[in-house]
This record gives sequence, structure tokens and C-alpha cells, in this order.
Amino acid sequence: MRIKISLITTLLLISGCSSLVTKPPLPQASLIIKNGQVITMDNKKQLINNGVVVINNDTIVAVGDQSLLAQYQAARIIDAQNGIVMPGMINTHNHLPMIAFRGLGEEGIENRLFAYFFPLESEKLSRELIYQATRLGAIDLAQSGVTTFADMYYHVDEMAKATKEVGLRAILGETVIKFPVVDAKQPYGGLEYGQKFINDYKNDPLITPAFAPHAAYTVSKEKLQQINMLSKKLNVPVLIHVGEFGNEAARISDNPKKLSPVAWLKDIGVLDQRMVLAHAIHIDQADIDLIKQSGAGVAYNPMANAKGATGIAPAWEMYQQQLPMGLGTDGPMSSNQVDLWRTLSYAANMQRLKHNDRTIMIPEQVIELATIGGARALHMDDKIGSLEVGKKADVIIVETQSANMMPNYNPYATLVYQANPSNVSTTIVNGNIVMEQRQMTQIDTTDVTRHIRAIEADISEFAKELAKKAITSPSLMK
Repeated sequence: MRIKISLITTLLLISGCSSLVTKPPLPQASLIIKNGQVITMDNKKQLINNGVVVINNDTIVAVGDQSLLAQYQAARIIDAQNGIVMPGMINTHNHLPMIAFRGLGEEGIENRLFAYFFPLESEKLSRELIYQATRLGAIDLAQSGVTTFADMYYHVDEMAKATKEVGLRAILGETVIKFPVVDAKQPYGGLEYGQKFINDYKNDPLITPAFAPHAAYTVSKEKLQQINMLSKKLNVPVLIHVGEFGNEAARISDNPKKLSPVAWLKDIGVLDQRMVLAHAIHIDQADIDLIKQSGAGVAYNPMANAKGATGIAPAWEMYQQQLPMGLGTDGPMSSNQVDLWRTLSYAANMQRLKHNDRTIMIPEQVIELATIGGARALHMDDKIGSLEVGKKADVIIVETQSANMMPNYNPYATLVYQANPSNVSTTIVNGNIVMEQRQMTQIDTTDVTRHIRAIEADISEFAKELAKKAITSPSLMK
């Protein structure tokens, strides 16, 4: 009897111990996005229906199907509700603070850059305006699903501060130019300003500092060579306008051979893999070959170029020859936009019109330009531009429930030809939610609105008078 009781007790103890054996805890993540149509933009361009993206802190740790939900636990789970989950878009060329002047100078001014833009900036630009306008522009970008932008302007330390308030990622280049500007009273003063900015922000998680020589015709050979040397030493990008106008070769003062701007940059030894060339409209095959050999990136700005009647870049040729190329809007006085949605259709349709071929620049290729293509152009494709394990968690969700998003047979076509900024429901940068369900999470938008209204009131009358003067004297400040 005693043996039977002992046996029963032993069995009960074994049974109790086995019930205490538990599975090991699931790996912890900070955020999971589920139920999405996931566009990865990886090398295979995987499209995952009912897909899942797992994020831990600032990094993507898993991308796949619903089985990932049983493999991770997270502090926060977002249901994409069958929306399109994709890499944040990348605007490769902008002058964001010019958003304070958006809509001005639209009276048909012939020489708009020199007779209107530059005088307006000379009179009204300030450190405070640049800061407030960048806050507005960064909100506009975030609300449209742009998570990274590249910019050339002034007081870029103020731009950096404003960009970080909103929570976006940016490559910010301090403009270097041969005449005095708002933050440099001496010609080329931006060079010294830029070096300090680079030193202050060289290790920032969101801001990549850069040099931004304005153009080959506004920066001397010696200064371009000095910038090239410093960019190598400091390992920073160089942003520059190239081939925007057809007469640039003639405007380069120290170009006796009348080389094309691209060939001239090569000839003086500054065209290299750190450069990002904005526009590249008036270039030929020889120029394309030089750009490819150098490893420089290209920012294609079709909407701004169409509005400014500056020409159609050979973007299809550059794409076919695998140049690192992304999309840009140019400044908000050029295209009046900072988001990329209308630029997507322009990117395709301008090339189709130019080549009389509706089979080129298909939607998948356009989305490539807006994401991983932009990352390649900015030399950041090891960090951003696609949804892949190890990359930074820059992700957007585009809802597909609105009338303009239905039906959604081909998500690439839906994005290029149907979507608009209001369809972006959530924007995530570096793992942080900066907009959720159309609500900004890190900045008080009412405060931004108040400051922008004050700027608008201050500028309005001066802008009207300047427009009249520019129309009657179009050659002013040429």
C-alpha cells in the first residue's frame, strides 16, 4: 500500500513539473505592422500580400508573411487594414524654406530666378523665416509620406533643428555661392558656415550634413576644388545644380574649352561619387557616361522642369544605363509641391511623351525612383530606400479604402496614377511614428500655422511690388 501511494505521489509530482515547463519568450520588438500589402523594393522587388514588418527601435528586424506574428511580440501593433506598406519616399532635391514664398511670382515673369527669386530672398530671408518655413515644409513632407529629403539652402542649422522637431531624415547642404547671401555677408561665406555645420551634425542620427555649391556657373573652379577636397576629408556629400539651363557652359567663366558643365566638373577633378547632380536636363550621352563612371547621383525633377519650361531630362536613358537616380520636386517656388505624388506621374509621362512610347517608365520603375533609386542617388542605399532586415525603419502606410484608391489591382499603378498625399495614413522615420492616422505626433501644428500666417502678412505687399518691377524690367539682375 505504501509503495502504491509513493508511486502515485511521484507521478503527480512529475505531472506537476511538466505543467511548469513553458516555451521561451518571443523576441521583443518595439513595433509590428500587420495586414499590409508590403512593397519591399528589395533586389527582387518582393510584394507580400497580408505582409508583416517588424521593427525594433530604429531598425527593421523582419519582413514577411503573417507567420511572423507568432515569432515576435511588440509593445505596439499597427493594423494596416490592407493598406500599402512601403519604404518612405525620398525627395532628392529641394529648397524647403522657399515654401514661405510658395505661389509668388506666378505672373509670367520671364527671368524669374534673377528678377524675382533672388531679390525676394535678399529682402525677406532671415534665420527665423528659414526655421519656421522648414517646420511647415517638413510637416507637408511627413503628411505626404516623404521620410527623407535632400536640400540646398541657407542657415541649414535652423533647417536641421526644424527637421528634427518634425522627426524627418534629411541631407542638408549649406549653399556656397559667389555673392553675399542671408547667412554669409562675404562671397563664398557658406564654405566656412558649412564646415561648422558639418562638424556639429556629423554624427546625428537624422541629419546628414553636406556642402552645396550652387552651380558650376556661380562657384569658381578653385572653390569647387576646395569643396571637393573638404568633402573627401570630412566624408560628406556635395549637392549641386548641373545642366538645368541650356546656356550653362557659356556662363562658366573659367571654361575656355566651352565644355559641358558635366565635362567641366570632370576636367577640374571634382566629379565623383559624393556628388548629387540636380536636374541634369541639358546633357548628352558623353555626359551620361561621365556621370556613370564617377558614381555621382542624379536628382530628376520632372514637374518643376515642366513648370519652369527648362526642358525634359534624359531620365529614361539614365535609368536604362543604371545611373543612381531619384526623384525631386525642386523648391516650392519651382513646382509648388514638396511631396512626390504628382511628380510620380510626371516622371513617367514626360519620358513617354519625349520618346513617344507608352511602354517605358512603368509604375514599378517610378516607385523604384521614389524609394531605393533616391537612396542610391544620395549614396544611402545601405541604410534606407527599401524594407529589408538591417535597414533603418523608414516606413509609410498608404490606405486603400478611399474612393480614389479603388480598385487596387496593381499597387504600383495605384500609387503612381491614383494616390495623393491625403492617402498616406501613417509615417514612420527611424522607428518613430511621426504621423499616425493623419495626425502629427511630435510637433504642434497650430503653432506652426500661427507663425506662417505672420510671415505671409509681412511678405505680401513687397512681393506684389516686386512682381510688377520684374515684369516691366525682365532683364533686372541678369
